Amino acid sequence: MYCRHKLFAVILSILSFTSLGAEPLPETKPLTRQGDLAAQMVEGIDKYLMRELAASVEKRKQYWKPDFSSTEAYTKSVQPNRERLKKILGVVDARVSPVVMEYIGEGTPSPLVAETDAYKIYSVRWPVLPGVDSEGLLLEPKGKVVAQVVALPDAEWTPEMLVGLAPGVAKESQYARRLAENDCRVVVPILIDRRDTWSGNPTLGRMTNQPHREFIYRMAYEMGRHVIGYEVQKVLAAVDWLCREKDHPPIGVFGYGEGGLLALYAAALDSRIQATVVSGYGGPCIASWQEPIYRNIFGLAREFGTAQLALLVMPRRLVCDCSKGPEISGPPAPRAGRGGAAPGRLAAGSRQENKHALYKELEEGREDLQKAARMARLEKPLLVSSESDWPGKAPTLSLFLSALLGKETEVKLSPESSLPDVRLALDPAARQQRLFDQLVGYTQKLMRDSERSRQHHFWAKLDTSSLEKYQKSCEPFRKQLWEEVIGKLPPPSLPMHPQSRQIYEEPKWKGYEVTLDLYPDVFAYGILLLPKDLSPGEKRPVVVCQHGLEGRPTDVCNPKERTKYYNSFGAQLADRGYIVYAPQNPYIGHDKFRVLQRKANPLGLSLFSFIVRQHERTLDWLATLPNVDAERMAFYGLSYGGKTAMRVPALLPRYCLSICSGDFNEWVRKNVSLDYPSSYMFSGEYEMPEFNLGHTFNYAEMAALIAPRPFMVERGHDDGVGIDEWVAYEYAKIRRLYSRLKIPERTEIEFFAGGHEIHGQGTFRFLQKHLKWPK
Repeated sequence: MYCRHKLFAVILSILSFTSLGAEPLPETKPLTRQGDLAAQMVEGIDKYLMRELAASVEKRKQYWKPDFSSTEAYTKSVQPNRERLKKILGVVDARVSPVVMEYIGEGTPSPLVAETDAYKIYSVRWPVLPGVDSEGLLLEPKGKVVAQVVALPDAEWTPEMLVGLAPGVAKESQYARRLAENDCRVVVPILIDRRDTWSGNPTLGRMTNQPHREFIYRMAYEMGRHVIGYEVQKVLAAVDWLCREKDHPPIGVFGYGEGGLLALYAAALDSRIQATVVSGYGGPCIASWQEPIYRNIFGLAREFGTAQLALLVMPRRLVCDCSKGPEISGPPAPRAGRGGAAPGRLAAGSRQENKHALYKELEEGREDLQKAARMARLEKPLLVSSESDWPGKAPTLSLFLSALLGKETEVKLSPESSLPDVRLALDPAARQQRLFDQLVGYTQKLMRDSERSRQHHFWAKLDTSSLEKYQKSCEPFRKQLWEEVIGKLPPPSLPMHPQSRQIYEEPKWKGYEVTLDLYPDVFAYGILLLPKDLSPGEKRPVVVCQHGLEGRPTDVCNPKERTKYYNSFGAQLADRGYIVYAPQNPYIGHDKFRVLQRKANPLGLSLFSFIVRQHERTLDWLATLPNVDAERMAFYGLSYGGKTAMRVPALLPRYCLSICSGDFNEWVRKNVSLDYPSSYMFSGEYEMPEFNLGHTFNYAEMAALIAPRPFMVERGHDDGVGIDEWVAYEYAKIRRLYSRLKIPERTEIEFFAGGHEIHGQGTFRFLQKHLKWPK
């Protein structure tokens, strides 16, 4: 019903424009653009991002300075790239050391699972991070071990499938078994699967259809970690164990599907891995936004494609097996009591299609890969196997073993036979839940500990001895928030070219639609309300009034439609004589705008990268208006507009004050916690997590960047976006800061009896006090 009301309001706006004529504001051109300007804004940003994704292939070169003069010089020259890859994958925590392999029985006293004439299979567990283990199978040859391999299955395969103990993988694709038959010690870890069995909190009655990988991804992403990074750590912990002896056999990694992805990243990060097979995964590409969200990596496309990851593997050997990948049509189907998963699919592709895509991805780095090959005296920079649609076939295994052993090696193929599993009580589901719960618990602890981290890295470095010193000490953090968390776009490339048309004629003010250009296809749009009693040369304050999720400027400005959320607060302020501007923010269109976040993240950007630049341009234009006091431009936003109130004024000091309504929160907990029913962990708002926000900026830290400017929180007791206790706890840090700065009068919080809405009482007084209007 509310959506229909908003659509009707848009239609009324168009009709009123027709009746009022097209007289523009002075110093602007007539606005002739028709249709839904909000939808056009989202489409324009989409076009910009698609161009930038395509351009990222060429732009990556600026991040790479490889030195091919020697292997040692090369390794040193790409180490900064490797460190940045570790950071965006979340491979930043120290692993448990030393790694002790635990042999475990599953319903039997013995850890022995099965035995052949050539090898034994054990059930094993090894530590990775505090409270986090990896589990799987160990295949131990009975004779001399010639090589050691971490064999990574796809997320839907169990280790038992990969060694022939359980159905599900064709015998000729059971590469873990085949490698053991060829005298390799093989460790087969379990991966987090794509089911949704435990994705939620049954105690709260909040379950989702998010794949387990997405559920962990969401909470980990906010904390600067990643489900991919966690599983790479598990691979590297296995490598730690395989390296326990000084003169150990060579180590390789062989992965398929999700396991192929992990194999590529693990090899790119760890030079102890001497040969790698990536099967059923073509590497990251500019279309990764179409894949499941648990493959979303902040800033990846900006610096790393398949060619760049191959460069990090060099001069070690990389085998690309162009077999079909997993076919994933989307997350588990929504059903009663379960929903909220992000869209995303994986296409298998034929071996010829995958081979063509691989060569296309590698073309951008062909010259550097060839230089690296010559440096390492290799005939080819990487080896390609495309003989089969399925992984683990003899030609691929032969390439892998030859690369690992440093000599041409033929694969021994033993007679195919099934292996009996002697375990009586193996429960793969219980084992999967155990590993899932460990990663959930580890990430929840990161959330609980993050306040101490922010205290050390943020608050301890602020100088509160004077306002001048304080503001100077804030600048590095403002830069960090903009460049590393939000993502900073270049300055606008187009003149603002303001265009306007009148859409409102009220007793006390007129209203105008306004557009301002930023980049090709990207523009800012909003509604300006100008009081009729402005005198020539008079300067008045501006209040920028921001709508929330799926909202429009008309929600804020239309005096004839007072919704229960906005109460036409922009129109109310214009009635009081303020100049009011209501911008359109691009969080509208449901998945259409959420996909913008998916496309922006690989570039190290976010939706707020555009919102910040749009507001910056808006302030540029407002400052040119003859009756605007550029020193008194304030911000007031509700809901997603409150989210804007925390981020944009923190980055744009020209906003002289900020009011956050219906959003202020213990924001990190709101995104990560599983103990709060309204946590974003349970919702369909999959764009909410911001990479590593949890260890850098909660709402108190953002407000600290607004200080010493006035800051206020408006909070309804019954507002479901949070709870009073969380809001008060986070706000107390701000109150303390303003007190230490000796400006306690510049910050306030108002609790009122009500819900998710503009109350407009204490906030209006706050505006009057600090903007000195009305007189």
